[in-house]
Amino acid sequence: MNLEVILNLAGFEALARARLPAEAYSYGAGGAGDEVTLRDNIAAFRRRRLRPRMLVDVSNVDPSTTMLGGASALPVGVAPMGRQGWFHPQAEGAGARAAAAAGSVFCASTLSNLPLEEIAKAGGLRWLQLYVHKDRSRAEELVKRAADAGYEAVVLTVDLPVLGYRERELSASSHFPIGTEIGNFPDMTFDSYDVSSPGTEHDNSLTWDFLARLRELSDLPLIIKGILTAEDAALAVEHGASGVVVSNHGGRQLDRAPATIDVLEEVVDAVAGRAEVYLDGGVRRGADVLIALALGASGVLIGRPFLWALAAAGEAGVTKAFELLTSEITTDMALLGTPRVADITRAHVQ
Repeated sequence: MNLEVILNLAGFEALARARLPAEAYSYGAGGAGDEVTLRDNIAAFRRRRLRPRMLVDVSNVDPSTTMLGGASALPVGVAPMGRQGWFHPQAEGAGARAAAAAGSVFCASTLSNLPLEEIAKAGGLRWLQLYVHKDRSRAEELVKRAADAGYEAVVLTVDLPVLGYRERELSASSHFPIGTEIGNFPDMTFDSYDVSSPGTEHDNSLTWDFLARLRELSDLPLIIKGILTAEDAALAVEHGASGVVVSNHGGRQLDRAPATIDVLEEVVDAVAGRAEVYLDGGVRRGADVLIALALGASGVLIGRPFLWALAAAGEAGVTKAFELLTSEITTDMALLGTPRVADITRAHVQ
């Protein structure tokens, strides 16, 4: 495949769709309900405008930053996405290697096809996304394994007590390949996990009190993913979170929930510098990254565009996606008059 013809992240989706079974594409692309939130995640970014400043020395633009204390070449990481082996045989290994080469964070999913130890072989910054199952010992063991494997953080996803009503997924789920391994649980496959309704495995009795137990298991900092309100952001910090991710699960859970960029400032204000704030949902351009930074995010996590890049061309596709993002971010930082990430402020966006 000639990846030179891909000029932006959106270019991967058509290639991925052409290569994937219709059921797999529907699973990756779909959202909940009428998909209002799915669409609004992108539309909300496009409602914002950047305010560039002139006659600033931008002869040396540096997009590097830190993400939870780890040096990152970009304020961008790969969002957690399970079942990547359904999209390309290289599965999570491809994205992990590409992220490591790019100097960015890779967040491995509890429901990865490769075990977290195999993903860790790629090196680089790595976080573990955690689902808590009804058998909580599974989650507790994963945290200990992550610490042993050199992961730098645990990202607890809190917005999936039950599965969202995903019509595209429901129509396609019975056609997914069965027997695909869940890498972190050798005794389980996705057919035994209940592909049509994985939320049935999740512990929907979970409360804030569980965070104390998680913090006892390792010294890894804890990030809470799925925050959309000031109230929950404050609770996360009060219960010891080092970071939060403003996320609506890519529009796949509660339809009519707000677009993440629309509530970012509310969360940032509630956190009040006591933890780092990240955002996922709707980021498709370097300009979107800058908007999120201007509104107070420490960085962003990107999901579907990296998934489509993986499906289109494996590791080479994800590498190309990072190259495109690097080019867009550095160009836009120069044009915005912000040669360093720390230079991007609220005054740069309206």
